[in-house]
Amino acid sequence: MAEQAAGAGQRARQAQAGQQAQAGQQAQAGQQAQAGQQAQVGQETQQAQAGQQAQQAPDEQALRQFIERFAAVLSQAGVPLMPARVFVALLTADAPRLTADDIAGILQVSPAAVSGAVRYLLPIGLVTRETQPGSRRYWYRTPRDVWIEVSRLQDQVMNRWSQTLRDGLELISPDSMAGQRIRDSITYFDFVQKELPMMFSRWEEYRETHRD
Repeated sequence: MAEQAAGAGQRARQAQAGQQAQAGQQAQAGQQAQAGQQAQVGQETQQAQAGQQAQQAPDEQALRQFIERFAAVLSQAGVPLMPARVFVALLTADAPRLTADDIAGILQVSPAAVSGAVRYLLPIGLVTRETQPGSRRYWYRTPRDVWIEVSRLQDQVMNRWSQTLRDGLELISPDSMAGQRIRDSITYFDFVQKELPMMFSRWEEYRETHRD
């Protein structure tokens, strides 16, 4: 009887040990399967993110190329290159305003270079500067009618040219070739200055009728 009881106890322990081993194997297999699923999900997420980055990268690169191209055109017209780059960065930004750090990130230059460019752009009206309550940071934007501002500045320049040419005409015979050229220049500047206010008014009407 004792031997039978001992054998039964041993078989029970072996059965329990087998059940525990099987349960451990099943748990391990479950953990491995779960880890594999998580790894697959993580890989798919990384691939999706990489795809989004790859899709966005060409657009950002194309925008940088456009900024450099338009800035080069403005530079050829007399605007220094760095101020031209800052102006185009603000013009093409998908935001109402940017900080110097924002612009530096777009152009991949130092904030100090941006600050120097802004000092050139502010007096000529291509950029405006704003502050925000509770912050020492400056925010920059292009005026809504930036090209009108440029035209007004040109009007002021032409007015100075015209006045200076009138002073010079007093020193030159009006019937000479030089006198004729100077009179034609003065007449042209006077004509443009009279036409500009009407052009600004027509522009407002034109813009209203061509809004999307």
